Amino acid sequence: MSGRRGVRATGEINVLTRPSWEAALSAMARCHEDVSYVEMSELQFVDVAGVAALAVTSLNLSGGRLVLEEPPSELRRILDIFWPDLPTIEVVPR
Repeated sequence: MSGRRGVRATGEINVLTRPSWEAALSAMARCHEDVSYVEMSELQFVDVAGVAALAVTSLNLSGGRLVLEEPPSELRRILDIFWPDLPTIEVVPR
Protein backbone atom coordinates (compact mmCIF):
# COMPACT_ATOMS: atom_id res chain seq x y z
CA MET A 1 0.00 0.00 0.00
CA SER A 2 1.45 3.30 -1.01
CA GLY A 3 2.68 5.38 1.88
CA ARG A 4 1.57 2.96 4.62
CA ARG A 5 2.61 -0.43 5.96
CA GLY A 6 0.02 -3.09 5.34
CA VAL A 7 -1.88 -5.16 2.82
CA ARG A 8 -4.95 -4.80 0.61
CA ALA A 9 -7.42 -7.70 0.47
CA THR A 10 -9.80 -8.08 -2.48
CA GLY A 11 -12.26 -10.71 -3.63
CA GLU A 12 -12.72 -13.57 -1.16
CA ILE A 13 -10.72 -15.16 1.63
CA ASN A 14 -11.70 -18.81 1.80
CA VAL A 15 -10.16 -22.29 1.78
CA LEU A 16 -8.72 -21.73 -1.71
CA THR A 17 -7.19 -18.30 -1.07
CA ARG A 18 -6.20 -18.75 2.58
CA PRO A 19 -2.56 -19.74 1.88
CA SER A 20 -2.02 -16.45 0.02
CA TRP A 21 -3.83 -14.53 2.79
CA GLU A 22 -1.69 -16.10 5.50
CA ALA A 23 1.49 -15.42 3.49
CA ALA A 24 0.49 -11.76 3.09
CA LEU A 25 -0.23 -11.46 6.83
CA SER A 26 3.14 -13.04 7.67
CA ALA A 27 4.98 -10.64 5.39
CA MET A 28 3.11 -7.71 6.91
CA ALA A 29 3.89 -8.88 10.45
CA ARG A 30 7.62 -9.12 9.65
CA CYS A 31 7.63 -5.44 8.62
CA HIS A 32 5.24 -4.26 11.36
CA GLU A 33 6.23 -1.36 13.54
CA ASP A 34 3.49 0.48 15.45
CA VAL A 35 0.49 0.38 13.09
CA SER A 36 -0.21 -1.80 10.07
CA TYR A 37 -3.23 -1.37 7.81
CA VAL A 38 -5.44 -3.98 6.17
CA GLU A 39 -7.50 -2.28 3.47
CA MET A 40 -10.63 -4.37 2.82
CA SER A 41 -13.05 -2.16 0.86
CA GLU A 42 -12.98 -4.55 -2.12
CA LEU A 43 -13.26 -7.75 -0.05
CA GLN A 44 -16.60 -9.44 -0.63
CA PHE A 45 -16.26 -12.40 1.76
CA VAL A 46 -14.01 -13.76 4.48
CA ASP A 47 -14.52 -17.10 6.23
CA VAL A 48 -13.97 -17.78 9.93
CA ALA A 49 -10.52 -19.28 9.35
CA GLY A 50 -9.49 -16.15 7.45
CA VAL A 51 -10.57 -13.98 10.38
CA ALA A 52 -8.78 -16.36 12.77
CA ALA A 53 -5.55 -15.88 10.80
CA LEU A 54 -5.99 -12.12 11.15
CA ALA A 55 -6.67 -12.34 14.91
CA VAL A 56 -3.70 -14.64 15.53
CA THR A 57 -1.43 -12.36 13.48
CA SER A 58 -2.52 -9.36 15.55
CA LEU A 59 -1.91 -11.20 18.81
CA ASN A 60 1.59 -12.20 17.71
CA LEU A 61 2.72 -8.69 16.78
CA SER A 62 5.60 -7.26 18.77
CA GLY A 63 3.40 -4.31 19.77
CA GLY A 64 1.05 -1.81 18.24
CA ARG A 65 -2.09 -2.72 16.33
CA LEU A 66 -3.74 -3.61 13.05
CA VAL A 67 -6.23 -1.18 11.56
CA LEU A 68 -8.85 -2.92 9.42
CA GLU A 69 -10.31 -0.47 6.93
CA GLU A 70 -13.81 -1.09 5.57
CA PRO A 71 -14.08 -4.84 6.27
CA PRO A 72 -17.14 -6.81 5.20
CA SER A 73 -19.84 -7.04 7.87
CA GLU A 74 -19.26 -10.75 8.55
CA LEU A 75 -15.68 -10.01 9.61
CA ARG A 76 -16.86 -7.66 12.33
CA ARG A 77 -19.48 -10.20 13.50
CA ILE A 78 -16.90 -13.00 13.65
CA LEU A 79 -14.50 -10.82 15.64
CA ASP A 80 -17.30 -9.86 18.05
CA ILE A 81 -18.25 -13.51 18.60
CA PHE A 82 -14.83 -15.15 18.90
CA TRP A 83 -12.48 -12.29 19.85
CA PRO A 84 -14.50 -9.60 21.64
CA ASP A 85 -12.38 -6.79 23.04
CA LEU A 86 -9.28 -7.75 21.04
CA PRO A 87 -7.03 -4.77 21.80
CA THR A 88 -4.67 -5.33 18.88
CA ILE A 89 -7.31 -4.77 16.19
CA GLU A 90 -9.07 -1.50 15.36
CA VAL A 91 -11.96 -1.63 12.86
CA VAL A 92 -12.77 1.38 10.69
CA PRO A 93 -16.25 0.53 9.32
CA ARG A 94 -17.70 1.09 5.86
